[in-house]
Amino acid sequence: MTDLQIGIFGLVALIVLLLLRMPVALAMMLVGFVGTLVISPSAALPVLAGEAFSTSMLYSMSMLPMFVLMGNIAGVAGLSRDLYDAAHAWMGRFRGGLASATVVGSAGFSAMSGSSLASAVTMGRVALPEMKRFRYDDGLSTGVIAAGGTLGILIPPSAGFIVYSILTEESIGRLFIAGIVPGLLLTALFIAAVTLQTYLKPSLAPMQEVKISSAEKFAALRRSLWIIGIIVVTIGGIYTGVFSAIEAAGIGTLLTCVVAALRRRLTIELLKQAVSSTLQATGTTFLILIGAFVLTPFITLSGIPDALLGLIADSGAGPY
Repeated sequence: MTDLQIGIFGLVALIVLLLLRMPVALAMMLVGFVGTLVISPSAALPVLAGEAFSTSMLYSMSMLPMFVLMGNIAGVAGLSRDLYDAAHAWMGRFRGGLASATVVGSAGFSAMSGSSLASAVTMGRVALPEMKRFRYDDGLSTGVIAAGGTLGILIPPSAGFIVYSILTEESIGRLFIAGIVPGLLLTALFIAAVTLQTYLKPSLAPMQEVKISSAEKFAALRRSLWIIGIIVVTIGGIYTGVFSAIEAAGIGTLLTCVVAALRRRLTIELLKQAVSSTLQATGTTFLILIGAFVLTPFITLSGIPDALLGLIADSGAGPY
């Protein structure tokens, strides 16, 4: 069996393992290690050990757990609810306002945590009971939470951007800047979709009968200024060059801890819960990165990239 055939067999085996519900990280690691062992036995163990060590020692990866921890602390300390309450106060009186407020809250929380999972879980805890209380359709309620959660992978500081920058050696600052407009555009499109759906089918979102006074609206907005200020300082500091993305992650986490402590919302138990959630999320991400870096040498050794390049070059196809 040639190296190319081994590579193709390895990719097929990877797909089969994923279909069998094996975790992505372990599937990539297993296929990469065994494939390298078959092609070059002496290189398999050094690749596995070397990539695991070098990936876990990447200085640039330190910003990932810090941003996730910042979002988790904001979530357990109730700061994310302040952001949702402000959006609810200003948008709740419109048809589908609670759903639109959930999207806005998800966008704001994503700008703190950079995690789609953390955003969806946090907003689910905060917004879902409110939408149930006002008799919103279950499909609409869960749909906007799921859709709003996806903003975490796009709005900076996106964990996906951090991982991508490491894999491709691209500037993390440039990637963050590139995500602003698409993130805001997607947020606006989600709100437009909610408005259109509830206009065409009013039963999805009954009108809110409770009137919120201007004083209550501004009070809710003032409470959310803490979390908005942290977002402005951390993300704005990166864009203006005051500090790097790694420094911004540390500063943002520190500010979140200080604000939560000053407002007497941060206890030892809640801090332990936030740290535990952060370790689980970042541990999974690190493992996926290690698996990808173990799989890459196997694909290169098999000659699949060169074979694909030759296939395209020999096809005689035009640029389009």
